[in-house]
Parts: sequence; C-alpha cells; structure tokens
Amino acid sequence: MSQATTARAPSTKDAGAVALRAAVKIMENWSATQKEIESTLRISRSTYSRAKEQGRVVSLDSDQLARVSLILNMHAALRTIFDNPENVYGFPKMPNDNEFFEGKAPLDIMATGSFINLYETFRRIDVSRGAQW
Repeated sequence: MSQATTARAPSTKDAGAVALRAAVKIMENWSATQKEIESTLRISRSTYSRAKEQGRVVSLDSDQLARVSLILNMHAALRTIFDNPENVYGFPKMPNDNEFFEGKAPLDIMATGSFINLYETFRRIDVSRGAQW
C-alpha cells in the first residue's frame, strides 16, 4: 500500500513570518536602522533576529501584521510611482515638504512607532500614485 504525502498548508504564523521577513528586507533597503525597524513594526529585538533567519517561527499580533502590511503596500506604491531603484529605496529617507512630514523624512515619521503616523505616511505615498495602479 502506498502512502500519500500531503503538502502542508502554510499556517498564519508561516505567512506572518514570510511577510515580516519581506518588510524587514524592504526597510533595510530603505537604509532603516534596526531600531527604526523595530519601532516601526513594533517588534522586539528577538523577533527582529528571528525574522532574519529562514525557517524560524514568528508570532505576530494583529497590530504587527497591519504594520507589516502597510510597509509592503508602501513599497508597492513606491515601485508604481518611481521607475528607478534609487527613488524606490531612497524616498523614505529623503526630507519631504508635504505638510504632514514638515521637512522630515517619511522614515523618521514612521519610526516614531505610532500606528497613525505609519498609516498616514502610507496614505500620502499611496495617493501620490493616483490612478497608476
């Protein structure tokens, strides 16, 4: 008798870990420091370390998942707005004259740790792409 192998469906923890790894990588490409990443995503130093390792289990709460989602969507919006990687990855560190940013870089605003600041940063970037998507 042959034994059938069944592919395991990814768990929520697996999906969260993959999304977190992607968000961390994006933020590192934005030249964010470890502290800025931890603050923006509201994760601990140990969660940050686990996220850097393939195959490690990472548990995220709904707030953390929402923050990861905003980073992933912000990156998608930047890729739609800009054609060159220098702007896609450099924009979050560039001073911005939009009244919300008051001359600060978007990453500085996101790294305050406030969910509202992260969301508003995403919203302002997302609106810049207009109907391009």
